[in-house]
Amino acid sequence: MTALLLRISRALPDELPAALWAFVYFFALLAGYYVLRPLRDEIAIQLGPDALHELFTSVFLSMLAIVPVFGWLTRRFERRQLLPWLYAFFIANLLGFYEVLALSGTQSPLVAKVFFVWVSVFNLFAISVFWSFMADLFSTAQAKRLVGFISAGGTAGALSGPVLTMLLVKPLGAKGLVLVSAALLLVCIGAIVKLRQWARQQGVTNSSGPSASPTQASHQDSEQPFHGSLWNGLLDVIRSPYLLGICAFLFCYSLLSTFLYFQQTALVPKSFSSSGDRTQLLAGVDLLVNTVTLLIQLLAFGTLIQRLGTRFLLVAMPLASLVGYATLAALPALAVLVTLGVVRRAGEYAISKPARETLFNVLSAEQKYRAKNVIDTLVHRTGDTSSAWIFNGLRGAGLTLTQISWLAVPISALWLGVAWILGGAAERRAQRDA
Repeated sequence: MTALLLRISRALPDELPAALWAFVYFFALLAGYYVLRPLRDEIAIQLGPDALHELFTSVFLSMLAIVPVFGWLTRRFERRQLLPWLYAFFIANLLGFYEVLALSGTQSPLVAKVFFVWVSVFNLFAISVFWSFMADLFSTAQAKRLVGFISAGGTAGALSGPVLTMLLVKPLGAKGLVLVSAALLLVCIGAIVKLRQWARQQGVTNSSGPSASPTQASHQDSEQPFHGSLWNGLLDVIRSPYLLGICAFLFCYSLLSTFLYFQQTALVPKSFSSSGDRTQLLAGVDLLVNTVTLLIQLLAFGTLIQRLGTRFLLVAMPLASLVGYATLAALPALAVLVTLGVVRRAGEYAISKPARETLFNVLSAEQKYRAKNVIDTLVHRTGDTSSAWIFNGLRGAGLTLTQISWLAVPISALWLGVAWILGGAAERRAQRDA
């Protein structure tokens, strides 16, 4: 069994415990999120496209308030202590939602909006912290071997979450699914504790030698609080063309994703009138996306990134978006939209995002949390919010969904160019550090 796990994970024997616990951590985290995601998307459909730009703005303002608090916490407390408490805080939030949903359900507009905003913030924040934690634990060389296996753990969780939602949404309702998500986050806390133990053991073992490797130094450094603040993270981004390139890449992705999400909220209600049916449809789409993602991660990602390099993986989704939006503009039907959504999301999770996460491995330990969390939370949500207002403005100006799809084609071409330039910069940095 050990030999099989070593082969599947591409881990060395001393790395295998960490690879397995990282797999479990990401599995539980994404399972917990994907239990909630169809509920969030059904709320978006209930509220309608006209309310979405306000919801996205609320998410952005929430991130503005939370990121400085997180920055203060990372300066105040050791990360090995902070991360379990962070997930305990999320669990406490979910228990609070259980009580509120038991009283009012999602039919209350205020409860629906708060729940939508919370799930959106939780998604970005918790997953960003996960990848920062992984960047702390593993060197660039280790990441290239292990990221496919670890990402597959998340995809397996993302497969399990929609299945749980499809099976339990009608018998348990929204409040029951909230408790299921909270239980999965408890598993995350256990995995974090195990990974911290592994990192300390590696540090103790390696400290007896004449010098520590970069990975070992990262283990030791990851136990310390950070210095700096949100503004330091913003300054890191502004001063670095490399980090600005990542921001441009992420903005193009957010803009095109928001266009597709808004079109989904307009087209799905025309085909399905029941809230339960829509929730099951959305969960089914999530299940298909994550099935395709898992197959790519397990069978292809490791080979693709080592043979083709980061640049080719970064340009894959912009190219797919260019073709997909042109098709949607020519054939504006729900089936085409769902197909494009599946291709884009599966490609993002299986190819684009893991490749994008390796871009941060060449940064210093503080930047992995400080600048990366600014990009993954504040910059990402700035992109979402501005994209929502752009879409709303285009609709207000009289553009149809078909015309907006045609507009997405040159944006996809711009994204393709950014990806090509950024991928080349990443490969040059990796060669320099090697």
